[in-house]
Amino acid sequence: MATHKLLLLPGDGIGIEVMPEVVKVIDWFQARGVASFETETGLVGGSAYDACGKAISESDMALAMESDAVIFGAVGGPKWDSVPYDVRPEAGLLRLRKDLALFANLRPAICYPALADASSLKREIVENLDIMIVRELTGGVYFGEPKEIIDLGNGQKRGIDTQVYDTYEIERIGRVAFELARKRGNKVTSSEKRNVMKSGVLWNEVITALHKREYADVTLEHQLADALGMQLVRWPKQFDVIVTDNLFGDMLSDIAAMLTGSLGMLPSASLGEVNPKTGKRKSMYEPVHGSAPDIAGKGLANPIAMIGSFGMALRYSFGLGDAADRLDKAISDVLASGLRTADIKGDATSTCSTTQMGDAIVAALDKAAA
Repeated sequence: MATHKLLLLPGDGIGIEVMPEVVKVIDWFQARGVASFETETGLVGGSAYDACGKAISESDMALAMESDAVIFGAVGGPKWDSVPYDVRPEAGLLRLRKDLALFANLRPAICYPALADASSLKREIVENLDIMIVRELTGGVYFGEPKEIIDLGNGQKRGIDTQVYDTYEIERIGRVAFELARKRGNKVTSSEKRNVMKSGVLWNEVITALHKREYADVTLEHQLADALGMQLVRWPKQFDVIVTDNLFGDMLSDIAAMLTGSLGMLPSASLGEVNPKTGKRKSMYEPVHGSAPDIAGKGLANPIAMIGSFGMALRYSFGLGDAADRLDKAISDVLASGLRTADIKGDATSTCSTTQMGDAIVAALDKAAA
């Protein structure tokens, strides 16, 4: 049995609370011989800054580079609002994405039937929703240069962020989207702002050419990012796979997240290129939610997004699709039983803690395996 090396980076806030629930699931699969996992735990974000003055240490970056997958919690909080920009908690996350070359961010938006009433939209609009947003993660305005604030004198300053994309960056994220669509509903919606941005014009041209050249069997449509945001809350089930750039992907995936009722429900995967020699790829898995400092330490956090992120690791890094399906079913069964954390309470009369939700998912795995 192959051993998979995992680096656990709980981070800050509720990341510290939801990560132990993932460990319970990892231990369950290992104890039943589904796979062998070797885990190490490191620091990232504010906790790393407190320990070493950086958002992630060189030793933990080395562990990340050597791992088969990084399981990431969340970073940030008011405690670190005044630290220098280059060592802010989020810098650790951005460095992991950049140094591991994690260019493809997969963010599923799935609405379990049991949670359809927790959405802010009507049940018929979101029930059984299943969208995959594919966000380009290492280019665009978050990484483009120049990126600076210039003092113009006379009390005036200018902030500059640069949106930059090359053809190869657009092609490789496009391939990820088209390949995923072939295994799902066979439809891709590409989104940019070609009406006002030159990078959007290039994005549209490259995706169109790639589709014609290699993926003509997949349905392709184009939508401007602002119009797509509107359509996501109007009739989201029209979409299958959405592919877009770093900035718009950040925004649109958060909109899609709320269709499901809570950010606490949504996992994500960040993937690099496949190594042709080993067949493996660098990868990191994290919940879409942040560190939620307002509820940190209270045992209120929903661990499902964190547990679901490990489920994506089973599927995309380790080729354990059956195990991922078992975990998805366990989550669905627990929700169908009526158990709720505070963020997805809806009309429930009571809520459970972070630990209780994690225990219930493990119990559901036990029940299904009996």
